[in-house]
Amino acid sequence: MQQVSDYELELMKVIWGNGGTALYAEIVEALEKKGMAWTKNTIITLLSRLIDKGYLKTNKIGRRNRYMALVSEGEYQSTQTEQFVHKIYEGNVKGLVASLIQKDLLSAEDYEELKRYWEKAGEEDAGN
Repeated sequence: MQQVSDYELELMKVIWGNGGTALYAEIVEALEKKGMAWTKNTIITLLSRLIDKGYLKTNKIGRRNRYMALVSEGEYQSTQTEQFVHKIYEGNVKGLVASLIQKDLLSAEDYEELKRYWEKAGEEDAGN
């Protein structure tokens, strides 16, 4: 999966937040609500790049384009997280978790919730 720029990611967040599909006007409106007043050329260029990278496809509706995500937000997050762990922590997930705990970015409540999730996943695997 190719990397996307911060600006391209903002467009993807808008589209994901709109159920995975959006018209140009809906994208502009969402960006304006976020305080991002981008020019039409900027938005069109970024959307074209996302199409070229395989993140979006378009369907013509009359003279308008409907942009549809080809990659879900969850898929994107998983891939980016995996790449981050390999790049920064050389694949050592424990190093990432240790950093999160040391910097108080992972609370005791978060830890307990993750532990319950992990235990539940283990029970499901044992049942298969």
